[in-house]
Amino acid sequence: MSTAGHQDGPGRRALLRAAVVIPATGAAVAAFDAASAKASVALSAGASAAAGSGSFDPESPRFALAVLPDTQYLFDADSSDPTPLRETFRYLVAERAEANIAFMTHLGDVTEHGTEDEIALAADTFRTIHGKVPYSVLAGNHDIRSSTDDQRGDSAYLAAFGPTRYASMPTFRGASPDGYNSFHVLCAAGREWLVLALDWRVSDKGLRWAQDVLDTHPTLPAVLTTHDIAWSDDDGNAQLSDNGQRLWDGLVRGNDQIFLALGGHYWPPGRTVLTNDSGNDVHVHITNYQDRYYGGAGMIRTYGFDLVRGVIDVETFSPWFLARDPEKPAPLEAETVELTGPVDRFSLSIDFDERFAGFAPAAPPKPRPASAVMPRGTVAYWRFEASAAAAGAPVADGTLVRDLTGNGNDLTVSRLHSSGPEALTWSADHHIGQPAHASLRFDGGKSPDRGAVLTTGAQAALNSEKFTRGYTIETFVRLPEPFEGDHNWMGILSWEGRNGDAGKTTGWSPLEPTCSLNLSPERFLQFVVYPHRQDADPTSWSHAVPVGRWMHIAVVNDGRRSVMYVDGSKIARNPSQPSTGIATLGKPFVIGATQFDERFGQGFYGWIGDTRIVNRALSVRDFLMPFE
Repeated sequence: MSTAGHQDGPGRRALLRAAVVIPATGAAVAAFDAASAKASVALSAGASAAAGSGSFDPESPRFALAVLPDTQYLFDADSSDPTPLRETFRYLVAERAEANIAFMTHLGDVTEHGTEDEIALAADTFRTIHGKVPYSVLAGNHDIRSSTDDQRGDSAYLAAFGPTRYASMPTFRGASPDGYNSFHVLCAAGREWLVLALDWRVSDKGLRWAQDVLDTHPTLPAVLTTHDIAWSDDDGNAQLSDNGQRLWDGLVRGNDQIFLALGGHYWPPGRTVLTNDSGNDVHVHITNYQDRYYGGAGMIRTYGFDLVRGVIDVETFSPWFLARDPEKPAPLEAETVELTGPVDRFSLSIDFDERFAGFAPAAPPKPRPASAVMPRGTVAYWRFEASAAAAGAPVADGTLVRDLTGNGNDLTVSRLHSSGPEALTWSADHHIGQPAHASLRFDGGKSPDRGAVLTTGAQAALNSEKFTRGYTIETFVRLPEPFEGDHNWMGILSWEGRNGDAGKTTGWSPLEPTCSLNLSPERFLQFVVYPHRQDADPTSWSHAVPVGRWMHIAVVNDGRRSVMYVDGSKIARNPSQPSTGIATLGKPFVIGATQFDERFGQGFYGWIGDTRIVNRALSVRDFLMPFE
């Protein structure tokens, strides 16, 4: 613990859903006694039993890391009171499955004086969480002789919180020969993560050990935890301490794997972002609340990793105070129950794939053959592949894009109005989950109307297909960023013809086609269909879709009603009207525009990838890009 300044010189929180740890293969880069090694091996063989109660999904893109700072005032000679910490541990155990807590790490200064009695009481308190949530503990300056480094030899702390304590944890991978430094490997969000727990003063020997751990696990993103790494001013602006500078120069800056470094020791809490030798961000945070009421009251901080949103959401609160009657809080309890300042509750925006690309580049999925993505009932499937040399080249009028089902629904390219070659070009751009790694780039627009379309032949079976038993229409779309120009009411795909010619009387206009997927000026997707059986025009509307990002669009009809999905998520504005089939008129199916009164205006602006039509309702997991 330390005071602020320079070194010498309302209900239980619901954390993010997540994954939990699974033991990984690989040798530990450390020495610990044979009995511990045997215990570790035995535990790894039955990791599911050791992981504690609750159900965890290691593939979930969301998980939480719990961080516990200095608890020293709760273990202070005859003034000790471990009650708040026990409640914190009960909370983590009780909420582990719901909150998807993968791991907890203590930042040192477990006790005030490091005496055998204080250490024994702390070790006993940790039994509340032991075997239920994996964790790490490291020594702070109050737990050992502060004038020593990790070569200090035996201590009461080492006996209680050394490698033997963690041997039964499926996350534990080893400790330094001295026992004061350890590392864990977590399995969460479909990948492994490394947690380094380093002594308050790591020797040169300890730094070499830590480097060896990183070298042995070169593709794992790493979180470094230690007691003393940075201090902060009263505004929460952190900077490296003397020891932190040594760690930065000797370990962190040269290892791109370390993206987050956490320390305690000082107050007030603070944070900063440093740039490592690879030009990437390293987030450095101070977490310490021992100066707060009741020695911090077992305050916990959670780092909620969300790999879908690309953020880490940070929250700080006291489970002990949360567990009390919310109607009768003591004044200081109410003040401390949850901290919401800018250094206590915040979000970090991180593009995880980009941040980790330098040491663990994501392997893109390989293209999937057409035969692998044509389930029973596929009536048409098109993919827009060309040679690598053709990327960016115009797609000539008259070019034939084959229907890969063999059903004869081939598409022929033509330009609208007086559009030039740039109106349609081959592209290698594609959605990462798309079966084919290619697309078409459409350069449609208004003023004047321009664009290009792909249409089925006059005799194609798809022109007259009624789909009375249901259908699934899918495509991949990307809008340009920036989204420049006048692109009012773009068509993505449709059937030609007028719904009035199909005898429909209730729609917006008898001149619009019988089925079309469009984009409004506000970038809302619109799917409007005139059913074969009903005189109606049930219409689905999405939210405002993004620019500069590929999306998968699907419309699923089960013979009774239609539902639109964007990226596997059902949109809100789906009509409840009955909708059976499509009132096709024997006229061509079109990709790239929508007619009105059998005339094309502007064409689509953006990219269109693989497009598939199936004559039955598919589940989300059976989409061209499976989402379940």
